[in-house]
Amino acid sequence: MQWEVVIGLEIHAQLNTRSKIFSGAATAYGAAPNAQACAVDIALPGVLPVLNAAVVEKAVKFGLATGAAISRRSVFARKNYFYPDLPKGYQISQYELPVVVGGNMHIALDGREKTIRLTRAHLEEDAGKSLHEDFHGMSGIDLNRAGTPLLEIVSEPDLRSAAEAVAYAKAMHALVRYLDICDGNMQEGSFRCDANVSVRPLGAEKLGTRCEIKNLNSFRFLERAIDFEVQRQIGRLEDGGAIVQETRLYDSAKDETRAMRSKEEAHDYRYFPDPDLLPLELDEAFIEEIRASLPELPDDMKTRFMADYGLSAYDAGVLVAERETTGFFEAVAAGRDAKLAANWVISELFGRLNKAGVAIADSPVSAAALGGLVDLVSDGTISGRIAKDVFDEMFESGQDAAAIVEKKGLKQITDTGEIEAILDKIIADNPGQAAQYKDNPKVTGWFVGQVMKASGGKANPKVVNELIAKKLGG
Repeated sequence: MQWEVVIGLEIHAQLNTRSKIFSGAATAYGAAPNAQACAVDIALPGVLPVLNAAVVEKAVKFGLATGAAISRRSVFARKNYFYPDLPKGYQISQYELPVVVGGNMHIALDGREKTIRLTRAHLEEDAGKSLHEDFHGMSGIDLNRAGTPLLEIVSEPDLRSAAEAVAYAKAMHALVRYLDICDGNMQEGSFRCDANVSVRPLGAEKLGTRCEIKNLNSFRFLERAIDFEVQRQIGRLEDGGAIVQETRLYDSAKDETRAMRSKEEAHDYRYFPDPDLLPLELDEAFIEEIRASLPELPDDMKTRFMADYGLSAYDAGVLVAERETTGFFEAVAAGRDAKLAANWVISELFGRLNKAGVAIADSPVSAAALGGLVDLVSDGTISGRIAKDVFDEMFESGQDAAAIVEKKGLKQITDTGEIEAILDKIIADNPGQAAQYKDNPKVTGWFVGQVMKASGGKANPKVVNELIAKKLGG
């Protein structure tokens, strides 16, 4: 039997406010355990939550950027459940009336574009964290995260593969960083995903029973967890079994998902409006002020890069994937061959940064320095091959391209007479290859390689090819 995979993602984006959603406690990462858990966060008797206005602004900004409807009236509810890292016994969230309704995201994968519908995005507080290491058979509870503001972004079940899910998550990751509402740091838990996965016979309309994989904090783990879960469900069904609706965890060491608990339904949480919080009401002026502050978004920037710089959809997509990259590229491309600039940023710079594990913000080669290297290639001062060696030294030493080229005498040889003398000697020493030229023009590549070798890679390839054609083809 052929199967269709159906996936919906719930993304938890931690909003980058200095204080928590309902208290003035700090949200900074890395504090000593429980140093940032105040009386409001753990609901001590006599305290009341107060909504952080900055949290609302960031949620509305997200909704406008995704073409969603902004609810003029939304309600906070209590989601009741017992867990050690939830000292209140409930989580303040939004249920029936969220602040953001609908919207969509566009993804590109293997040359195809697809629109993923959003169900909603609602505000809620995070819970604490259970720590299981170094406690000699016990668990520790750190409540620093309790009350940290989250925007939970829920997609429709429109994703059909693990690869699509990753493309969507990456697009969402880029968007929240462009909007400057979340730092996107997955290692610190600022951006994490829950994946709802099911399978159904190809062509069937009814959805299969879904399992939710919780707290996936890397794109690689997201893809591997979904791939494993899909195969697990297909194997179970083809063996005549049934899928049980449940929450599962991904074990990266074993590369498998395992059951955590039976999946709860909404009524299990006994949602009801929080009696300590008034409904959130937004006016048009507030929404329009936020709309006016929206930055250029990734999809719009991609379209502009293709139109203004003549870039392919792939190259433009790579360059807009991270907010920091776009500014770097535009600084390199300013007044230069944009396609050549894009190639150097994508192929050479990204390759070295990834190998070194360095973010573009900390690149030892600045945009101005890389632009200088592109200038030397464009005006024929150095060849593309020599430029790669120069770039390697720039990355290691921090020197600019012109200084390295001058110090090492790497300027490209464009003197026709000098190149002609080198070529004449190679032809004289290799009459057999010269004789093959008219019947096999591909031998040109051999002569080019010999000239480049003899010149230390400094001969101008265009001049070399012109001379070869003149001397052997005439």
